[in-house]
Amino acid sequence: MGGRERAGLLFTAPWLLTFAAFGLFPVLFSLGLSVSRFNPTHPDAARWVGLANYRELLTDGTFWQSVGNTLFFAVGTIPFTTAIALAMALLVHARPPASGFFRTALFVPTVVSLVVVSLVFRYIYAPTGMLNAILSRVGVEGRAWLQEPDLALPAIMAMDVWAAVGYYMILMLAGLKAIPREVYDSAEVDGAGWWTRLVHITIPCLRPILLFVIVINTIRSLQVFVEIVVMTQGGPLNRTLTVVYYLYETAFYKLRMGYGSAVAYALFAVLFLVTLVQLRLLRFGRAVGD
Repeated sequence: MGGRERAGLLFTAPWLLTFAAFGLFPVLFSLGLSVSRFNPTHPDAARWVGLANYRELLTDGTFWQSVGNTLFFAVGTIPFTTAIALAMALLVHARPPASGFFRTALFVPTVVSLVVVSLVFRYIYAPTGMLNAILSRVGVEGRAWLQEPDLALPAIMAMDVWAAVGYYMILMLAGLKAIPREVYDSAEVDGAGWWTRLVHITIPCLRPILLFVIVINTIRSLQVFVEIVVMTQGGPLNRTLTVVYYLYETAFYKLRMGYGSAVAYALFAVLFLVTLVQLRLLRFGRAVGD
């Protein structure tokens, strides 16, 4: 090994050691836990159980309810977040009056802690909160938004869309700015209208950005956790129980670390498969007509 290689290894050693200690080791340790029975209060009683934890998942009704809630959350937020972010990016990119103000205002929720946003919306959704006060002004009866089983999860989903749309808008705005203006000028000379330019120029050129937004948003949505902890703790009647919150509750409240690790790896498998399907369907990096 030459001097440059040794110097490179020396400079990267802190990062490698940190990654090994706080990244690689926890992943491998949790993999071992997922095939074990392990309670941190009785570590001497840990034992190997093979795939028993994964077999239990197949018959765990609460786990499957959390899966259904999580999928409902993802399917109900991703299309709206993506569409609104694209619409906002197109609007800001058109440089209307005060476009800088609107860009900043839309992005601000992204930089605010999600815990803070959740606390604010818990107040807004309260029976005596702002939302019901506004509804009462227009003669609409208020609801207990976070306490009614049919309303709690949609209420959290609406908050999530509001909080996330600014981040994805900035990404799409960057993609729009990368599209050469000459392409639009040529299309206008050929008589292409706004809708034609959107469908045949803007959307195809934004395909890599759209894929990134959809994949990142999917991963984020399937791991929804902070909102649930702050606003509902999985209630009412487990209607807002998500996979990550179920994992957290199982591992750190019931102290079933092995079973919680199995839930985590099941979620990882789902995320991996969903991402592969999205990459395949959206055909990353290919232009329209290729």
